[in-house]
Amino acid sequence: MPATGDGRAPGAADPPGAQRGARSGRARERSGPDGSPAPGRPPAGPATAPIPHPRSDTAPAGPSGSAPSAATTATAPLKLLVIEDDATDAHLLRAAVADSGAPIEIHWTRGLDQAFALLTPTASGSRRGRPRGPEFTRGDFSCVLLDLAASADLPHPSDPSDGLEGLHELLRRAPHTAVVVLTDAAGAELGAAAVAAGAQDFLVKDETDGPLLARALRYAVERKRADESQRRLVEAELRGQENARLQRHLLPTPLLDGANLSFTRRYRPGRRRALLGGDFYDAVRTEDGTVHVVIGDVCGHGPDEAALGVALRIAWRTLVFAGLTGEALLTTLQHVLEHERRSDEIFATLCMVSIEPGDATAPATAERARLHLAGHPPPLLLGEDHAPVGLPADHAGPALGLLPCDDCQAVWPAHRFELPPGWRLLLYTDGLIEGRIGAGSRRLGQDGLADLIGDHQAAGLTRGRLVDSAIAEVEELNGGALTDDVAVLLLERNPAPLLLG
Repeated sequence: MPATGDGRAPGAADPPGAQRGARSGRARERSGPDGSPAPGRPPAGPATAPIPHPRSDTAPAGPSGSAPSAATTATAPLKLLVIEDDATDAHLLRAAVADSGAPIEIHWTRGLDQAFALLTPTASGSRRGRPRGPEFTRGDFSCVLLDLAASADLPHPSDPSDGLEGLHELLRRAPHTAVVVLTDAAGAELGAAAVAAGAQDFLVKDETDGPLLARALRYAVERKRADESQRRLVEAELRGQENARLQRHLLPTPLLDGANLSFTRRYRPGRRRALLGGDFYDAVRTEDGTVHVVIGDVCGHGPDEAALGVALRIAWRTLVFAGLTGEALLTTLQHVLEHERRSDEIFATLCMVSIEPGDATAPATAERARLHLAGHPPPLLLGEDHAPVGLPADHAGPALGLLPCDDCQAVWPAHRFELPPGWRLLLYTDGLIEGRIGAGSRRLGQDGLADLIGDHQAAGLTRGRLVDSAIAEVEELNGGALTDDVAVLLLERNPAPLLLG
């Protein structure tokens, strides 16, 4: 360790406290009064292992190879906590920092107990505009310089066998602070083990001068900052993967065994990097053979609306299996909405279709179905011999949550209609028809969607290819991706086993 040149005795001890490395001096070999090595310390010899030099690009050297001075650097002063039980070595560290000219503020403690007291953040405060005392600046150290030769004095060391118990405890107590360790010439392997255990760098005492120490500290701080950024990035990626898995499992699995229907669905949330939006859908077949299908849209696009959509979808499935249908089901569903929404302004539109079981002995006969609309656009009926036709919306009721259930206008009467042989039924949310056509303000609308679907159907497209091509053209007409959530369901009578697209 280089010695100080300020004229004080090598063994002079300074009281613990904050000292700022603003003095300059010339480091010399540590020696006694007669020029011989100081008592208790062998003469400095060659290192037994190469010293890992920190990157120099974080602190460019000047023409003479020295670190830039405080007058030429734009970086803020580095606040350093030195853990060193030898007062002489602590004094030499201050001299080395002063010799480097780097803006480093040194705080010295003799052991880990004092260091942990300073590393623990405390609430800053003032009395009549003045700081309370030394604890006012606790917890904001940029780096810790730990002498591995210092006694750890831990009641329960984590791993006393490797000689790094003090470092292990320091990393546990201050996980977000950069750490550089000091070793003697014979402890280079221990220093490398310290880096493997979590320290940012290690230095050999007798081969470390001021500029190298300053660069090592700056490098350690920057490396710790990079490690923290990488850790936060990995945590964000893991949270994103967990959210994606959660959202994916919240999308329903239709229960249509024995229905002999092909069921194609497409779902695209309007929120970026999301898998779930405010739109929801479901399809189930009850014991009497009736197929129940629902598609809905919660106003808004945030995670709260997505969660509400999931709640309504699960409630709808539960109520269907409990035997509720028609207006009784919608009334109960509105009660769920009123209790789950975050504000009274939140509402949801909904389209519900119930397809009664057909006559197995007369497959060519028309099937009967019931339609309930709650402020939602009606489905399109696709036939083999005619263009898509929008089902009437004359009996549509208000969206769920707009009017109280005891209001005479809060009714959702059923519209009964027939499904001819070879029928196809397209259900969708308004995000599909509210896309613009060109640069003007004109919207696609229900009639535009019917014409578009008819063109693609005439081209021979069916099922998933029909839905995908239709969505692609809607986006092309809009001039880009649709900003609203989009959900599309295509049901088709299919004598073959159930197909999910």
